[in-house]
Amino acid sequence: MTPSEIQSKIESYRCCVVLPTFNNGKTLERVITGVLEYTGDIIIVNDGSTDGTAEILQKFPQTIQIHLSQNVGKGNALKTAFKHAVHLGFVYAITLDTDGQHFPSDIPNFIEALDTSENKKVLMIGDRNMNNADVLATSAKGNRVSTFWMKAATGLELQDSQSGFRLYPIKEMSSIQFMDSTKKFEFEIEVIVKSYWAGIDIMHVPIQILYDLNERVSHFRPFNDIARMVVLYTWFLLVRIVYIIPRNLIRKLKKKGLKRFFLEDFLRNQDSPKKKALSIALGILLGLSPLWGFHTVIVIFLAILLRLNKVIAFAFSNISFPPFIPLVLLLSLQVGNWVLGIESHYTLEGIQENFDLMQHIEAYLVGSIVLSTTSAAIFGVLGYLFFSIIDRKNVLTHG
Repeated sequence: MTPSEIQSKIESYRCCVVLPTFNNGKTLERVITGVLEYTGDIIIVNDGSTDGTAEILQKFPQTIQIHLSQNVGKGNALKTAFKHAVHLGFVYAITLDTDGQHFPSDIPNFIEALDTSENKKVLMIGDRNMNNADVLATSAKGNRVSTFWMKAATGLELQDSQSGFRLYPIKEMSSIQFMDSTKKFEFEIEVIVKSYWAGIDIMHVPIQILYDLNERVSHFRPFNDIARMVVLYTWFLLVRIVYIIPRNLIRKLKKKGLKRFFLEDFLRNQDSPKKKALSIALGILLGLSPLWGFHTVIVIFLAILLRLNKVIAFAFSNISFPPFIPLVLLLSLQVGNWVLGIESHYTLEGIQENFDLMQHIEAYLVGSIVLSTTSAAIFGVLGYLFFSIIDRKNVLTHG
């Protein structure tokens, strides 16, 4: 596209450019001038700068300027700008840093990608090619840490999760509740995770990068900021395990119906019979174990960690679903007494009425461990045989 076509597209998509800045006096004017070649819809947030930023901004009265009296952080500056941009009627916002590392001439990359994308509900992240580009060691390290945790927390495999050169669907994001505490760089992590969970696509766009140590002023603190990222990611990982994965399974089940869900997500995925069988064994093992209240959290965490089938593991862990608890208790107690050589007088009716588990805790713990491990082995073997037969039938049918 020509520069005039880019300008026209930016206007038609109701897109603005957001520039958060803090003490980037050496490079700020050059960045603003570069952005003005593509659009005049610029929102600049002066995040409490103490250098000559205010004087530089006086040269650009045509831009929208928000001056904060104190430095709070990049996350707060972005939130402030996005809220104001949505109020003004903008639908998208392109952000880039004002420390000189980003090239305004890459703005067309985002507009062209948006124009060719079938799904307009998308968040685009500039890919700095961290493995090959000439970048600082601290930036590369921070990106590796962030990318590892991003995959754990969401399943997303990104090349560059920390790049500040992005296109945000700010109108679509306005319904997402972001934390008040994410006022610094960690907001850029939160916005990826929560946007992805809200059904917004995440994609990369190639960009250039420049680290000029004579001009660049970085406010990234390797130890503190990486620590804040890890804490946030840990929280997101727990939310994913406890809420997001079960929610998505239930939504998929409702959307597809039981039969289609069973065939497509349970039987006809690309997992091997061995992996499916191990997933069954994991679900049964934890479902019958004495870990009341933590079955879902642990089974999904281990399924993610061991790269097993989360749908199968989650489904079979519900063998201890509330209506079945009395039966599970009875079987565990019967097995425990058998192992301990104690005569058993338990009945299902007795357990459903006034049963005191603490008086029989030894038999229950021993029985539940034996029952869960034995059942996991048996159902795992049966599952392997079942899925092997299904796979062979599919091969013969489609072969």
